[in-house]
Amino acid sequence: MEVDYAVVGAGSSGCVVANRLSADPNTTVALLEAGGRDSNPWIHIPVGYFKTMHNPTLDWCYRTEPDPGLNGRSIDWPRGKVLGGSSSLNGLLYVRGQKEDYDRWRQMGNVGWGWEDVLPLFKRSEDQERGEDEFHGVGGPLSVSNMRIQRPICDAWVAAAQTAGYPFNSDYNGENQEGVGYFQLTTRNGRRCSAAVAYLKPIRSRQNLNVITHALVSRIVLDGKKATGLVYRDRSGNEKTIKVRREIILSGGAINSPQILMLSGIGDPDHLKENGIEPTHALPGVGKGLQDHLQARLVFKCNEPTLNDEVRSLFNQARIALKYALFRAGPMTMAASLATGFLKTRPDVETPDIQFHVQPWSADSPGEGVHPFSAFTMSVCQLRPESRGQLRLNGPDPMQHVKIIPNYLSTETDCRTIVDGVNIARKIARHSPLISKISEEFRPTSELQCDDYTGTLDWARSNSVSIYHPAGTCAMGTSESSVVDPSLKVHGIDNLRIADCSIMPEIVSGNTNAPAIMIGEKASDLISAEP
Repeated sequence: MEVDYAVVGAGSSGCVVANRLSADPNTTVALLEAGGRDSNPWIHIPVGYFKTMHNPTLDWCYRTEPDPGLNGRSIDWPRGKVLGGSSSLNGLLYVRGQKEDYDRWRQMGNVGWGWEDVLPLFKRSEDQERGEDEFHGVGGPLSVSNMRIQRPICDAWVAAAQTAGYPFNSDYNGENQEGVGYFQLTTRNGRRCSAAVAYLKPIRSRQNLNVITHALVSRIVLDGKKATGLVYRDRSGNEKTIKVRREIILSGGAINSPQILMLSGIGDPDHLKENGIEPTHALPGVGKGLQDHLQARLVFKCNEPTLNDEVRSLFNQARIALKYALFRAGPMTMAASLATGFLKTRPDVETPDIQFHVQPWSADSPGEGVHPFSAFTMSVCQLRPESRGQLRLNGPDPMQHVKIIPNYLSTETDCRTIVDGVNIARKIARHSPLISKISEEFRPTSELQCDDYTGTLDWARSNSVSIYHPAGTCAMGTSESSVVDPSLKVHGIDNLRIADCSIMPEIVSGNTNAPAIMIGEKASDLISAEP
């Protein structure tokens, strides 16, 4: 097979790039996805992430290396292995981050990535239920909706946060992110609007677009310093080659894109040799600069029913399923969280540095079932961690998962911020009207005092988990440590770009799905502008 463009990875960015490039009928595009088609019905039901995460047919099921910052624990890192990528598994939360994030990217030398540059791309991608305004668009492929479900415990949290002195914000994707309110979702008529649903499904009839599933890319074919093709394994394990006339675009995400580069001999030469790979191009930043949002999940037992109680009996489960089938309403339309807050831990912080995800249920992890008691969850994460980790190869076999070394809570600022976030969560819980609904602090217990910095930090190290936002492993920039330039071209290699969250020079202040889609839109414009 020979095509003009090959896009590797049909996730949040890759689906966008494949859609936009194949809009030119004179251009041929191949989209390669290591997973299968998004035919599992649980993918399209919003609450289906309970069933799809940790399912090895849909999820890469990554785990980190034991991390000193987590008291030596390894934790799960779900990543989508299906059309739509992680947008087919995620919590459906639409968050762009702060305008200052993108202005910071521009100040770091990435011309064309400031807020005024990327806002039109967010708007172009969006079909906002609230309508069009200065910050939102309508008519785009990605449906963005309001919550279709409310629960008293989340309303009480929003009210208590205001009682505690934090402002209400009806649109954290608008002019200002700061405040508490409710999440916006990537849903359409009560169903998940993944990147595959938004960008691939409407164009599947295009004759110039070839979507190849169960295609695990093992390496890039190089002719000197020019990318000319891809080698991949099909579902039977047979190796096949695609010749590429114009460009290869890696959109495998923050784990798979750097892994493909390293398997192709592009990376730190010493590390490549250690793994039996002959270096073809020295680029030491590949796999470095890893960032993620770490969340501390606080659980509070309640003296009134929560969603835990609603889903416990088979009768209630059947009633919930029937309500969804008939009306596309009820708990099955629920995203990972209902209420949110973007807050400052200290008055001298210029913009919010922590984010809340508030859920009217509690569980040890998605897929394991809810707790056998009435409770809700307050998750808090640091928005701009300083800690940086890395990815390391586990040998030359593309089937072998890389070593994920997140290096969580390795700076004083990160430690202080997670402790402050936990204390703010507990402070909100002690304000009206929420305090009257809480019967017990379950995790952590009330025995842990808010002024016990060491104890709170140790609790966070022993209990925090990823919120699944890996970024930065092929960072954009002009320095020697960067991997791609501001046009997303891999430094020193012709005809090769990267378009996914791995290019973030710094992680954005919020969930990463919406920025990943924006990056796909930006990459499409950059590629189309080439002569």
